[in-house]
Amino acid sequence: MNQIADRSGAVAIVGAGPAGLSVARMFRKYGVDYDQFERHSGVGGLWDIDNPGTPMYESAHFISSRDLSGFYDYPMPASFADYPTRRQILSYTRQFADDFGLFDAIRLGNGVTRVDADGDKWLVTTSDGTTARYHGVVCASGTNWHPRIPVHPGHFDGEIRHAVTYRSAREFDGKRVLVVGLGNSAADIGCDAAQSADAAFISTRRGYHVIPKHLFGVPVDQLDDGPVALPRWIERPLMTALLRLLVGDVTRWGLPKPDHKLFESHPLLNSQLLHHLQHGDITVKPEVERFDGTDVVFVDGSREQIDLVLYATGYEMRIPYVDDTLFEWNGDRPAQYLTAFNRRHRNLFTLGYIETNSSAYTLFDSVSNLIAQYLAAQDSDPALAARFDDLIAHDTPDLSGGLSLVRSDRHRGYIDSKTIRKTIDRVVSETGCRPLIPGFADSLRTRPATTAG
Repeated sequence: MNQIADRSGAVAIVGAGPAGLSVARMFRKYGVDYDQFERHSGVGGLWDIDNPGTPMYESAHFISSRDLSGFYDYPMPASFADYPTRRQILSYTRQFADDFGLFDAIRLGNGVTRVDADGDKWLVTTSDGTTARYHGVVCASGTNWHPRIPVHPGHFDGEIRHAVTYRSAREFDGKRVLVVGLGNSAADIGCDAAQSADAAFISTRRGYHVIPKHLFGVPVDQLDDGPVALPRWIERPLMTALLRLLVGDVTRWGLPKPDHKLFESHPLLNSQLLHHLQHGDITVKPEVERFDGTDVVFVDGSREQIDLVLYATGYEMRIPYVDDTLFEWNGDRPAQYLTAFNRRHRNLFTLGYIETNSSAYTLFDSVSNLIAQYLAAQDSDPALAARFDDLIAHDTPDLSGGLSLVRSDRHRGYIDSKTIRKTIDRVVSETGCRPLIPGFADSLRTRPATTAG
């Protein structure tokens, strides 16, 4: 057996995408010693389209808007688009790592292959064959790496792929394409097919509320989660009425009528899809029933000759380097306190394993702030750590915000952004942790307070 290196005073961070970089900055802020492991050759996670296994595609943009989507106290440049491109997000993420001096602790090209409990410590084995003992582990390796692929009966003569393999609209040239699914990525890819394929179809099991990316010239998420945001009980009926007025009846263009109220499922933010439906560039089909040679047969009895079926049916939130029994699970989502703290195994954290209705980056920072202070307090302030331990063991907040969500794999453990922020504020108050305030990380900067883009 290889010799085990002693890093028992440090924490291992798995992944150097946005979540991993968020917690690394907080560790530097609060003096938590750490090593960070990234299996790819650069930081940025899935936003680097050249990373093997990434689900990124050329036409991808951020689903939340620029001014609400950045790391805390590190805004995206004003030169970025309202909904930044994948290249802009990657540039911003890498500049963040550079500006805060995070590269020095990142071991690129060296992923974590195994994490094992070792008493009250953790053994971390990496792809270079070394094993080290750590005080804790933060699993921040991302959620969109393990595709969920449905199985339909019958034999299909054409090509079947998952969207994780998709990169460019050029792949659709000369083909009759069926995109299965109607999440935001599926809608993006459907728009690519509408412009490039010989014929384009999109299959969905249910209807969704379609929200334009801009209302009254303002990115729509700023009306939900910005300075002028309204309480949900006022916002939902008001927004429902606005959509009826501004968007109209989407069933006119073949989309099913939603079987749920607004905000009870992740809405579809894609005005471009409506454009292509309105102009006949893409056709909506119901759920797939079976394959029949060159045809796809749908549950309404209709059929279409198809060359390529592309499943845009989501991803499983796996943590493949940790034994599943070390986590509690809600479907395929790790069921952690505040999405991060393991209730049964101290200092085994997750960051980024969420489905939420707002920008994730600032939420990462809010949770990272708690993780870092909790770890630091285990040495410097045992009373604070004990208060936190009590909350981890006994506090069971409803983070859905009281929304009656659609029953689906995607919505298991769904997080309402307004609710988790209020809950984090309460936890900060009850434990005595320091809240995030503007300028909290100025001393960590290795560059002036500007970002490239």
